[in-house]
Amino acid sequence: VRSKIPERPCPMSDRRFEAAALSLPGLLLLEPRVHVDSRGSFEELFRAKDYEEAGIRGPFVQDNLSNSAQGVVRGLHFQRERPQGKLIACLSGEILDVAVDLRTGSPAFGQWHGEVLSGENHRQLYLPPGFAHGFSVLRGPAEVLYKCTAYYDPSDETGIRFDDPRLAVPWRVRNPLVSERDRKLPFLKDIPPGRLPRFAT
Repeated sequence: VRSKIPERPCPMSDRRFEAAALSLPGLLLLEPRVHVDSRGSFEELFRAKDYEEAGIRGPFVQDNLSNSAQGVVRGLHFQRERPQGKLIACLSGEILDVAVDLRTGSPAFGQWHGEVLSGENHRQLYLPPGFAHGFSVLRGPAEVLYKCTAYYDPSDETGIRFDDPRLAVPWRVRNPLVSERDRKLPFLKDIPPGRLPRFAT
């Protein structure tokens, strides 16, 4: 199921960041306040109390940092039994960050949403547990920081193909660079519902 990839301003206030609910249940776009002066810039990347008030449940137990060349597509990955909530930020470069709702019973099951994150716009995307995650590098190299609510478990991780025709995500890159492992992931239609995360109301 296609979803629009919006490019829109995110309103600011006196808070340390603004949080905007997106088209899929629980998915949030965050824009931290950035302080800029003649020396450069400063921002708070994470403050647990503020994120909890925005409805983002922790605790976050693991941070990951990836560096990817232009044209790379990573994903779409998820964990079955121990799903991870993820807070994604692009520290440099520019990516199209994509979330797919794989929670059985969700009203948005099988739908995806994409946001452009970059070192310049400072935006963050929060994915609740039960989403598949992936991104393409629109301008590289791109450094991407992931904060996760569950530990990475290689025995539990799986995914769906980035080029799944049911999703038809326009990754905005020509000749995508994809790992052999990701190219061998199944299509969503081939995964039994019992092997997918469940939607928690």
